[in-house]
Amino acid sequence: MTGAEGESASDPVVREARPADADAITAFTRDTWGERHDDYIPRVFPDWAASDDPDRGTFVATLPPEAADAAGLDGRAAGDTHVAGDGDGAADPGDPEAVVGCIQAVSLSEWEAWGQGIRVDPAARGHGVGTALSAAALDWSRERGATVCRNMVFSWNVMGLGQSRAVGFEPATEFRFAEPDPDPDAIARGAADANDVGAADLDVLVDPDSNAAWAFWSDSDARDHLRGLALDPDESWACSALTRERLATAAAEDRLVAVAGPKALAGFAVRTRVTERETDGESVRIATYGAAAWRDVDAAGALYDAVAADAAAADADDARVLIPETVEHVSDTGANRVPVAAEPDFVMCADLSGGEP
Repeated sequence: MTGAEGESASDPVVREARPADADAITAFTRDTWGERHDDYIPRVFPDWAASDDPDRGTFVATLPPEAADAAGLDGRAAGDTHVAGDGDGAADPGDPEAVVGCIQAVSLSEWEAWGQGIRVDPAARGHGVGTALSAAALDWSRERGATVCRNMVFSWNVMGLGQSRAVGFEPATEFRFAEPDPDPDAIARGAADANDVGAADLDVLVDPDSNAAWAFWSDSDARDHLRGLALDPDESWACSALTRERLATAAAEDRLVAVAGPKALAGFAVRTRVTERETDGESVRIATYGAAAWRDVDAAGALYDAVAADAAAADADDARVLIPETVEHVSDTGANRVPVAAEPDFVMCADLSGGEP
């Protein structure tokens, strides 16, 4: 994938990623966020570059050596930045080119795409690298029939938010993760809590009806705020439209958690996945619930108890629940003494229905 006609020799050229690019990507993503957060790109990029999955496209931005040297990249250790070109990037086959950025686009459904992992070498900023990478990801998404492409940006990443807006992404929604502790006795303990009087008539459903959950979701404030989005079942950090079919699948696989009163459903959550992560040399199992909605503060408490018990049954060490970033939902969570993540995440969306911009 080459640059457009009229571009100068110092402009970035975007091409498909190759396994040989991994060292260069790692060189400038080891310390992306400093001490604030660990960047996952060095861990996943080798697999991204080696994948031949037709539902995902991974791209890198390249610069010719003279432009890279002008950007201050010539001081890098050999092999950290420069790779041998194959003719699709900024250099002829066999000649060196500098890899200065990466991005991945993923097809989530026949009409939804997701952009993730955009990184630009700090030394190459100001050369249009982020814009070129974003254009490549959006073009790839259009070619596969997507009418929207979304991404997620940490709320504190102001530069990332600005870059997303500059290339055509608009604000969509924001969410936060609630973090109930897995507890096999949570339901019994909640029922016995003297402060839980308002939830005394709420029961955890043994076999939740996915159609009832869909009706509840369709009329909920959670759905309105989240624009109908929930964590995608296949792509770990992506959001896609929660569908009736996905709720039916969750119910069939015993991943649908729900509480109800005498007359109607009062809340539900969907366990999207259970994953393992290495933390301080130990393996930690995390149960993630990608959608949740409830009637009121008491229903929230009963639902969090049900989630805590479900996470314990899944042998999880930690649990997290995606909730809308609203005063109501976060305060309902706090009122039930359930911790929440310190900061929200923002979802942005690019409309691709009109073709190329």
